[in-house]
Amino acid sequence: MPRFSVIVPAFRVQAYLHACLDSVLSQSFKDYEIIVVDDRSPDACGAIADEYARRDPRVTALHLPRNTGLGPARNAGMARASGDYLIFLDGDDTLLPDALQAIADRIGATGEPDVLMYDYARTYWSGRSVRNVLAAHLDESGPASFRLTDRPELLQLLMVVWNKAYRRAFVEAEGFAFPPGYYEDTPWTYPVLMSAGSIAVLDAVCVSYRQRRRGNILSTTSEKHFDVFDQYDRVFAFIDSRPPLAPWRPVMYRRMLDHYSALFASRDRLPPHSRAAFFRRATASCRRHHAPGAPAPRRALLRHGLMRLGARRTYRTLSGAQRLGGRLRRGSAAVRRAVRSTAHQVHYRVQLRLPLRSRYAVFAARGNRGFTGSPAAIEAKARELVPGLRTAWICRPVDAHTVPTGTRHLAPDTFAYWTALARSAYLVNNAPFDRRLVKRRGQILLQTHEGTPLRTVGTDLLDRPAAARGTDFEQLLRSVDTWDFSLSANPHATLVRERAYPSAYTTLEYGSPSNDVYHRTGPADVARLRETLGIPAGSTALLYAPEHRDYRRAQRPVLDLERLIRVLGPRFVILARTPHPVAPGCGRRTPHPRIIDVGAHRSVETLALASDALITDYASLMFDYVNLDRPVVLHLEDIEAYEAARGTYFDITAFPPGIIARSQDELFDIFATDHWRGSRSAQLRAAFRARFCPYDDGYAAERVVRRVFLGETDGLPLPVPSTARRTPGALPAQEKRARSWAQELPAGSALQGR
Repeated sequence: MPRFSVIVPAFRVQAYLHACLDSVLSQSFKDYEIIVVDDRSPDACGAIADEYARRDPRVTALHLPRNTGLGPARNAGMARASGDYLIFLDGDDTLLPDALQAIADRIGATGEPDVLMYDYARTYWSGRSVRNVLAAHLDESGPASFRLTDRPELLQLLMVVWNKAYRRAFVEAEGFAFPPGYYEDTPWTYPVLMSAGSIAVLDAVCVSYRQRRRGNILSTTSEKHFDVFDQYDRVFAFIDSRPPLAPWRPVMYRRMLDHYSALFASRDRLPPHSRAAFFRRATASCRRHHAPGAPAPRRALLRHGLMRLGARRTYRTLSGAQRLGGRLRRGSAAVRRAVRSTAHQVHYRVQLRLPLRSRYAVFAARGNRGFTGSPAAIEAKARELVPGLRTAWICRPVDAHTVPTGTRHLAPDTFAYWTALARSAYLVNNAPFDRRLVKRRGQILLQTHEGTPLRTVGTDLLDRPAAARGTDFEQLLRSVDTWDFSLSANPHATLVRERAYPSAYTTLEYGSPSNDVYHRTGPADVARLRETLGIPAGSTALLYAPEHRDYRRAQRPVLDLERLIRVLGPRFVILARTPHPVAPGCGRRTPHPRIIDVGAHRSVETLALASDALITDYASLMFDYVNLDRPVVLHLEDIEAYEAARGTYFDITAFPPGIIARSQDELFDIFATDHWRGSRSAQLRAAFRARFCPYDDGYAAERVVRRVFLGETDGLPLPVPSTARRTPGALPAQEKRARSWAQELPAGSALQGR
């Protein structure tokens, strides 16, 4: 007897059925059967089902003699099922990887409940995936299993059959079956939940719910939507047959009214000529099943009351007034935004005519984030070295707390913001400033960039439209023309950027100021950072930071972190900094306790300092991380696709900063054998650091400030030779000796702007 019977009704889903069945057959959990019910589909669904049945004995193809509809097709599948639990999956949906394992584990952990509820994500034709907004109701805290009366808020979730697993013995004992017609889920899910002796929840996305552009039955215009009245009649008949369920009548009454209201409000479901008849049927149903007592929002109470009274014209007038009010509010907001924007630009034009403030400097980082990156390191050093300098930092109000005392916070697109851009003598950013910026004569703009480029950037993307994705190259070059200085970390970065961002700026090949912190942070500070991030004492922390695939519309997990943490064992912790929400396994809302989601952490330098090793793929972080002389592992499973779409400036497999894994299994082996931190790893890291970090010694920010803000071209602090640099995390006394050595170098042997 298999653990699960996965029942897949199939009707006109030939374009999706392969993906549906493959998503089940590729599951890591293997104890299941699949019953594909061909509901006399006029397309190739039957042939596809037969093909899979021939290939895998776990697949059964069941062909119905006539088209019966979704409900009876599921009944036919249940009649053939032999598994402990029933799982329903529509033919155009898919299971996420490891979903069945997660479901099986949760069923075992909660004592074999009658029903297990799990989550889903809506997947759109563009590839975008959005998790159920009510996922918080699936919180696993509290009793492992319960009755519906203990957690009635579960009724707010989408009442469909495919987001639950049902104990087959319970279903058969209660005699549950699906009725014919549209909305067949309604008289199944409500009775099942109300009568279940035990319910459990799984806080994980297990189903990808495909949002088809066309062809969804419930989105078609048809009088079959009138079936909803019969379905609720069945729900109330079930309640009436079981007196202990009587307290649920008011709740079901409100749910029914909400459902009717939603259907009537939809413009694409009911034929225009049948809308009056639908409202009359809804009124009759409300009067027949009237059961006051359940709470409802005030606006819903009014709609419900009008529907029960049969006041269709008043109902329509009210709905129209609400829609009109919404449009007016949106229009009013748009007018206010336009007026405010115009006022800001008038103010900016006035400020542009006023004198520059020679001791004012404005700093920002990509996306107007908090105080971070090379601009932050330069700002801190400028306040230390430049007498009378007044600095301001542009960032969102939510990040204002990160701006240090003594530095003014500027919210984007405010009067103060435009004043600062117009009149400050120095502008520093690692990304483009506002495209409306007018560069004034006398203003100095320093572009610090983010890291060393491995992937194709700037005008080099002209030949790579998949990665460029609508980049306005003319605007890009207009922005480049505003640069006075372009900061470079190494000769490679200089050569790449001078070609990819052609203009008349001066390149400062001084190292990366954001990396200064790696050479100035001691062991006690590192220990505090680890404690702040929640890294247990004695653990080995791996920072996982993959690169964003900008040629993909939707970001998908490349590495299964939950499998990795199981392979690594209890002494490891993963700091996950991913371009998508951490969703190990099948998308848990709360990740594994040893997987710490640091995706929202503003400082990658803090994360690097707190970690013991880095796992990445194509991220420029690898060039900075080797300053710490800690292991780097590259997971390059999709390197051919990445190279084809984005492109890189050199073959990272020929000159890597550490050990390379070409698959997940290879990555697991690298950690299982300790190869990740062996002598070969150290050799590769040393060669990489020598090539790409020649100027990273802890004094890059000082060199920049002296050159840009103080105008010094002689006597700049030279880079400390790598043989004389202290090991990151060393004692402060060692740092002092390195500083003294640098100060004793001959005067005049300075790094010049290239």
